[in-house]
Amino acid sequence: MLDLSVAFDLLVAALVGLAVGVQREWTGHTDGPDGRFAGARTFALLGTIGGFAGWLVRLGYPALATVIAAGGVLLPIVAYWATMRRPGTTTDGTTEVAAVLVVALGLTAGLGMRTPAAAVGVITVVLLAEKTRLQQTLQRVDATEMRAALLFAVLALVVLPVLPDGGYGPYQAFRPRQLWTVVLIFSALNFAGYITRRLIGETRGLAVTGLVGGFVSSTAVALNFSRRSREEPALALPLALGVVAACTVLIPRLLVVTTMLRPPLALALLPVLGPVLLAGLLLIGFVLWRERDTRPAGTPSAERPAAGPRSANGLGQNPLGLTSSLQMAVAFQLVLFALAWIQQHAGDTGLLASATVLGLTDMDALTLSMTRYAASPDAVPMAAVAVGVGVLSNTALKCGLVLAIGEPRYRRHAAGGLAMLAVGSAAGLALGWPR
Repeated sequence: MLDLSVAFDLLVAALVGLAVGVQREWTGHTDGPDGRFAGARTFALLGTIGGFAGWLVRLGYPALATVIAAGGVLLPIVAYWATMRRPGTTTDGTTEVAAVLVVALGLTAGLGMRTPAAAVGVITVVLLAEKTRLQQTLQRVDATEMRAALLFAVLALVVLPVLPDGGYGPYQAFRPRQLWTVVLIFSALNFAGYITRRLIGETRGLAVTGLVGGFVSSTAVALNFSRRSREEPALALPLALGVVAACTVLIPRLLVVTTMLRPPLALALLPVLGPVLLAGLLLIGFVLWRERDTRPAGTPSAERPAAGPRSANGLGQNPLGLTSSLQMAVAFQLVLFALAWIQQHAGDTGLLASATVLGLTDMDALTLSMTRYAASPDAVPMAAVAVGVGVLSNTALKCGLVLAIGEPRYRRHAAGGLAMLAVGSAAGLALGWPR
């Protein structure tokens, strides 16, 4: 029986085909001596064929469904073979491949999975429509960047899933998968910094990298940028600005989390975290205004040499910085061992002491624990102060990393900026302290 749900599945199958067909016909791929076999109506029918095949599978007729779907797939294959026999025809098979995909998407919708079918259909239309822009983008990507992107894909999609997720070693502080995630974060920050520096210049590029990295781990940004300051002393100011940006974006992230989980706590946090957020925004705005004439340096990617330690734009030939990422991950692990030892032997002597220790390691964990602690209205003010203490402790840790690892000029800029954030944090604690 064809109920309303099945009717919607078949409708989605037909509409996916129609959307792809309209795009193909609108771009002129069905006209002229090199015209392809299908337009809007044919694609809509191919999607419907796939939809009916999926419906027949649900009814328990897989053999009949296979024959129908095979016929829909065979049509573009035969059409491509016939087209290639015409003299002067290009070897582009995008339309025929899209037709095969439409049958598959129609089959997916007919099986009742219309949401994935519609989503992939939309992505397909976008890819077909943006052919020129994609080609222009690929032309701007050089071999170094492509190798870096492929290597990162291997590290994230092949290496990460096979690593164990449990805790090992002293205090269960060694977690291979989490540690490799730190390596990926560092590498992603390096790659993001490489790209943004190419596009919008040194100061703005590294500030954007710091902002994005702060949403993941501001401590990772501080470690990574401090190490890079020794390798590239000329970037002391942009790297320092990136660290301040990463620490600043931590504040709205915490406010969003608490708003979602415990709105009264988020309201109580406004006077506690407002001054540090304001200090960070003012500092970032001032530096960007002062450096407003910064421009990307270098030549287009096509003019850069293919080898050598430095490309013509001065950005280097190692976008991922994998070696430094591994070194930073080892340093990060040593810090985790030390903090685990402190927490194990010092103990949690009180809410603020716990907030101080936890703020050194994981602000997200501290925030989540305070949303639970603030279940009672009477506990909200102290929970807000505990989060503020954690932010101040976290800022102090990053300042220590900057002073211990960074290059002298970078230390001066970054430590000065972090000191301003610490003053803002202290002012917020004074404003929000329960009376």
